[in-house]
Amino acid sequence: MPTISVFFGLVVHMYFFDDERHHLPHIHVKYQDQEASFSIAEGGILRGNLPPAKTRLVQAWIEIRRKELMANWDLASSGQTPIPIDPLR
Repeated sequence: MPTISVFFGLVVHMYFFDDERHHLPHIHVKYQDQEASFSIAEGGILRGNLPPAKTRLVQAWIEIRRKELMANWDLASSGQTPIPIDPLR
């Protein structure tokens, strides 16, 4: 599962072949022992949960980096490895 960004203790992964669970572009985010999947298009949680403050950080990052995330989704969906994306600072 390629890691595409790390910030504020959040580790962001993207892999395409998980789409039997989610049929839309998404990312997976781990924080400590919690994990959640987020829609790239809307930033909403698809599955799991994170602390509210961490959820807001991920949603802000998705808003800022949506075009890069979608470009990565296109790479992943064609079998290529997604590229790293700058963290939230």
